[in-house]
Amino acid sequence: MLRVVERDGVAGVGHRSVAREAGVPTTSTTYYFATLDDLLTAALLWAADELAADFHAACCAPGATPEAVARFLADALGPRRGRTVAEYELYLLAARRPELRPAARRWIDLFTAASSAPDPVAFRAFLAAVDGLLIQGLIADVPPTEQQLTPVVSVLMPP
Repeated sequence: MLRVVERDGVAGVGHRSVAREAGVPTTSTTYYFATLDDLLTAALLWAADELAADFHAACCAPGATPEAVARFLADALGPRRGRTVAEYELYLLAARRPELRPAARRWIDLFTAASSAPDPVAFRAFLAAVDGLLIQGLIADVPPTEQQLTPVVSVLMPP
């Protein structure tokens, strides 16, 4: 489903397009996901779980460094740019569709729950800054590199 959003945007998501991408009959997608919102919610939840696992492994493990976080961000803005655009397109859709908001907030909830940061407020500020860096990187003509992001992350990263 995320591949459909990556390729065609949220406007391209439908039971037929998702079924075609998955190589299954349309009846399969309508059986498991009665509405378009059900499909979008499932995509948001899956993306949140994947993002949380990837980010936690790269950036929140004990001894995580600003370089590791910058590397994660540079990868999200470079080789994985399409996926990041798709995730944010879904994420921002929740601003207009309240029924999607709990799923859109899931990655924040997962990070916050898994965090061992001594200052939860500083950690939430860090997550907000990561969002901002990703959005800024997505609209940049040339995505920032790990070397460009490292000093910024160094300032933002909670102790």
